Amino acid sequence: LACTNSDNSDEFIRQLVSDLGSCSIDEQKNAALELRLLAKNKPENRIKIAKAGAIKPLISLITSTDPYLQENGVTAILNLSLCDENKELIASSGAIKPLVRALRTGTSTSKENAACALLRLSQVEENKVAIGRSGAIPLLVNLLENGGIRGKKDASTALYSLCTVKENKIKAVEAGIMKPLVELMADFGSNMVDKSAFVLSVLVSVPEAKTALVDEGGIPVLVEIIEVGLQRQKEIAAAILLQICEDSVVYRTKVSREGAIPPLVALSQSGTNRAKQK
Repeated sequence: LACTNSDNSDEFIRQLVSDLGSCSIDEQKNAALELRLLAKNKPENRIKIAKAGAIKPLISLITSTDPYLQENGVTAILNLSLCDENKELIASSGAIKPLVRALRTGTSTSKENAACALLRLSQVEENKVAIGRSGAIPLLVNLLENGGIRGKKDASTALYSLCTVKENKIKAVEAGIMKPLVELMADFGSNMVDKSAFVLSVLVSVPEAKTALVDEGGIPVLVEIIEVGLQRQKEIAAAILLQICEDSVVYRTKVSREGAIPPLVALSQSGTNRAKQK
């Protein structure tokens, strides 16, 4: 109905928002689904729905014990967050903690969409610390390790955004992020080599991450990427090895003993401009 309703009038949207507060679960489910679909592909609808006051009642659905209601609430909030104008309003309306709860207790779709919604909210710089302090990072690390392929991709992208903040980097390391990152980088069939390496590249600026990376056997994996990876993978692996080696004679020795020098010399001659520089 939402897809075929050509006018998507303000009155129609206001009625759906009103139905979110209905005593009837079926009316709530229908309204949440309609709003989710209306917000999916049309930017103008995202603004209309937010202005009609939908955000707070949708957030309340995220805490529902009904998995269908929760899933539609999460996905509607995700779709609304695709509009930059809505991000601050969604965060200030209290969406972060319910999204983290969905990340912990929701269906696989709810978890994936909650990770995406947190990613969108983290694009507002001041939300990054709040999301990190809400307990999201260990749950995102768990999704990175145990989720399906879409869940892993959503989690890695959210973690990449959140871990530009130092305290979130340390939280991620403490949550055990290095093990799944190294495993995914080592699996060339995972389609996660690039994403994992990019997350690692923002983490290794803190000493705790360098130590964890070495402890999890990350150096030989990075050397292998420089030997046989795609050009963009070689570039990011070289940048990570540079960060590891800069301040530690011990790590320089480990990198050298893993046989990094010949493939690095080759990369300095045939890699991308950035790879040559690194």
